[in-house]
Amino acid sequence: MDYSQYTLEKTGYLKEEFRLFHINDRTDREFSYHYHDFHKIIVLLSGKVTYHIEGKAYHLKPRDILLVSQGAIHKPEIDPSVPYERYIFWIRDDLSMQELNTCFQKATDRSFNLVRVDSAVQEHLRDLLRELENSIKNQDFGDEILSNALFTQFMVYVNRIFLQTSAIPDRRSYSSDSQVEQLLKYINRNLTEDLSIDRLSEKFFFSKYHMMRKFKNETGYTIHNYITSKRLLLARSLINEGSPVIKAAQMSGFNDYTTFVRSYKKQFGNAPSHV
Repeated sequence: MDYSQYTLEKTGYLKEEFRLFHINDRTDREFSYHYHDFHKIIVLLSGKVTYHIEGKAYHLKPRDILLVSQGAIHKPEIDPSVPYERYIFWIRDDLSMQELNTCFQKATDRSFNLVRVDSAVQEHLRDLLRELENSIKNQDFGDEILSNALFTQFMVYVNRIFLQTSAIPDRRSYSSDSQVEQLLKYINRNLTEDLSIDRLSEKFFFSKYHMMRKFKNETGYTIHNYITSKRLLLARSLINEGSPVIKAAQMSGFNDYTTFVRSYKKQFGNAPSHV
């Protein structure tokens, strides 16, 4: 696959329910922190890569499965000396079978995104991915139906594995700054509350400047930009669900409607409105 095309499409709109990419390359590209309007699953086949997601750094091993929820701030850090082979799914948030996206909500709730399974399950999922890849490439009778069925099967397995995994993450599989981790959790669970720098500093017993510097180092975002981005994503979700624009702005923590509209246009490229 043409990797340059993949990077250009990254910010594009996902029309189909899912896309599957199989990429094997060596890249010394440095990625900046970003987010997607869709969910993403990475299945690592080989390589040395650390994935930074919402303040946690996941040190991946071959056959690891990593879930990146819609709107999650993330970036990969790749060792270019080692071939980096992986499957990547892009998955719409509004799948026709919504229960298949349960794993992403659980990942967000747990603040933990890694699925690590035993070798027998790894081989089964690898075979399933090969079959799905071949089905997508072929143009034989029923291949679209087969591809959807195989995708559904894969997602059922991932959900089962993730839901059966202990709610207590294995600390050896990731690293994080505990203070920033707690700060991120609080922000994401209280987007409609007062999240001013002074309020956060007071709540977490941080020096304001130390807190801001630490947050930027761990997430790539300033606290203000991070909060604004998350509030805008929440507002857009509420609008898409049918909430009036003004009410969605208020429910997302915006006190000034003009500021909300200006920020919305800057982030999404268009004014807030119902589709």
